[in-house]
This record gives sequence, C-alpha cells and structure tokens, in this order.
Amino acid sequence: MKTVLFVCIGNSCRSQMAKGFFNTFTSSEAADSAGMKPEDHVDSTAIQVMKEVDIDITGYTPKLLTSDMNNKFDIIVTMGCVNGCPLTPRQKTLEWEIEDPKGKSLGTYREVRNTIRNYVEKLIMEMKERTHAEGKSA
Repeated sequence: MKTVLFVCIGNSCRSQMAKGFFNTFTSSEAADSAGMKPEDHVDSTAIQVMKEVDIDITGYTPKLLTSDMNNKFDIIVTMGCVNGCPLTPRQKTLEWEIEDPKGKSLGTYREVRNTIRNYVEKLIMEMKERTHAEGKSA
C-alpha cells in the first residue's frame, strides 16, 4: 500500500480537504496531512464545503510536519508551501500550487475544493497506472 502525505502551512484547509478526498476515493492507498504551523482546529468553512460533497472531515485534527514523516510516506504533496516546507525530500515531493482559501469567500473555498478534488483524482489514477505498470514488469 502506497501512502501519501498532504502538506500546507496551517493544516486546516487544503491538506485536510485533500486527505478527505483521497481516503474517500481509494481504499487501496492511504493519506494523512500535516502543516508547518498547524492551526488549533480544522477550518469550519473547509468542513462545510466538504460536507456539500458528502465528505465529513470534522474528526480531523491539524498536526505538525516532522522530519520522521519523510520515511513514513511514499509521496509528499505540498500545497503552495514548497519554499516553506524545507523538511520534505525533493525526490518524493509533488508541488500543487493551490490558493489558500482561509478567510476568503465561500465561493473561493468551493473553487479550491474542486481544484483539490481534480488533483487528487489525477494523483490516484497516476498511482494506479504506475502500480499496474510495475506489476507487468515484475
């Protein structure tokens, strides 16, 4: 099973939404999330817009990104904070430039949610294709 870590600065919006989508869309892989400066709780508007697409992230908790996470995850996805995430090894880090919706309009949260959904769906497809290709060459 491949594992993915989604990282944003506060670990309260984007990375939590990505984790919610990823863990809902696939059971053959697993995701978690972390942040450089984690907030005290998941953003209430992020929770709201995820509920709109039937994904409940209310039980999620922001946590600090630590260097030992580099060994626990196969892929690390940073969301607009690659320069602020010096702990992640470049060879396994993907950078998604995704706007931080924190403090912005409900419409912006929805746009960001939909963008994250598209990125997560693409990532899962790429992971399945890579696993399939590796299985054929074995």
